[in-house]
Amino acid sequence: MYCNFKEQAAEYVKQAVHEDDAGNYKKAFTLYMSALEYLKTHLKYEKNPKIKEAITQKFVQYLRRAEEIGAILDAGGGGSGVNASSGGGTQSDAVRPNAKSRSREEKDKEDPEKAKLKAGLDSVIIREKPNVKWSDVAGLESAKQALQEAVILPVKFPQFFTVSHTCLGKRQPWRAFLLYGPPGTGKSYIAKAVATEADSTFFSVSSSDLVSKWMGESEKLVSSLFQMARESAPSIIFIDEIDSLCGQRGEGNESEASRRIKTELLVQMQGVGKEDQKVLILAATNTPYALDQAIRRRFDKRIYIPLPDMKARQHMFKVHLGDTPHNLTEKDFEELARKTDGFSGSDISVCVKDVLFEPVRKTRDSKFFRQTSDGMWVPCEPNQRGAVNISLQELDAQGLASKIVPPPIARADFDKVLKKQKPTVSKADLEVHERFTQEFGEEG
Repeated sequence: MYCNFKEQAAEYVKQAVHEDDAGNYKKAFTLYMSALEYLKTHLKYEKNPKIKEAITQKFVQYLRRAEEIGAILDAGGGGSGVNASSGGGTQSDAVRPNAKSRSREEKDKEDPEKAKLKAGLDSVIIREKPNVKWSDVAGLESAKQALQEAVILPVKFPQFFTVSHTCLGKRQPWRAFLLYGPPGTGKSYIAKAVATEADSTFFSVSSSDLVSKWMGESEKLVSSLFQMARESAPSIIFIDEIDSLCGQRGEGNESEASRRIKTELLVQMQGVGKEDQKVLILAATNTPYALDQAIRRRFDKRIYIPLPDMKARQHMFKVHLGDTPHNLTEKDFEELARKTDGFSGSDISVCVKDVLFEPVRKTRDSKFFRQTSDGMWVPCEPNQRGAVNISLQELDAQGLASKIVPPPIARADFDKVLKKQKPTVSKADLEVHERFTQEFGEEG
């Protein structure tokens, strides 16, 4: 019996789309609502979970379009019933109106639609500085210098890049950077430093921010993002894992939506390179060979972010330890850097994070504690002066929990953790990135 509900709903949707295309919003709204009622009834009886899920998705799509039309009607746009253009465009599953059949009401609706898209992108604007400075980025001097040329100099010294100055010729700041390298080498960390140091509006986006299930909306999101960047210039757009948006064209698993996003991104980046001198594109990827060739060419600087060298690793250990109490010497840090050859910045971060828990573990498992001159209790060896045979739980039971402090981090804590930790970047991964650098990139 419920099959009739589905068929009736399909008939109503067909009529609704027809009226929607023609700009007859009152009729379209009524037909969409009728279709929704039949779909709702059908869902009550449908037992197949896959079919039920598919129908639910359709229900949400039609409901959204009905709400959009409802908003138009509330604003006084009822539709004249006359289609200004009889374009033969097809409707998407999300029931978007025909782009060629725009009535006056649809044009009136464009600004609110753009405002809605921009409101959805508002969350990608980094309003609070990440507090990562250039000095926090270990090594990568070439990459930092190039980014400073592109980010800091044009804002602080715009006269250096003013074409009207006869002595400047055609000098222009770099407009698009691609940072590539193995996972965990600090590509996103550099982006955070740029966000902190630059006196610019910083947009941080990923594929999830720009990909929409609605037909045609992903391109609009890309366009709106760049429009927002132009309006907020000087600005920086950081696209993390850009390969997920801009893979090679012609791949078997490439969708029509993916092709349209790439096309729109290419168009916008071309505009940035020629017109928008105050918008910088910064992108990161772990798989540079997966990038579409046309997209790759849009990046005038392609910088390899390799594994940190010994000096950089030494600096990273200090940065990640921060002001945590420890008794390591400069020689200890040098030895740790030597032992972690092949480690990425992320590997070192994980190592230090694990080490930071070692004093807590010692405190938890200790059977002996001693009291310091300021009344605090610290774990100690049984033969240490002032040692008391008591456990953490017993101290807690005596109401001394707030008086217990873990010991400072020791070199032995690092040795213990490093025995069980291995680097996550393989030689094969490195060879791929080094080959790409020889062909298309430059060392960071």
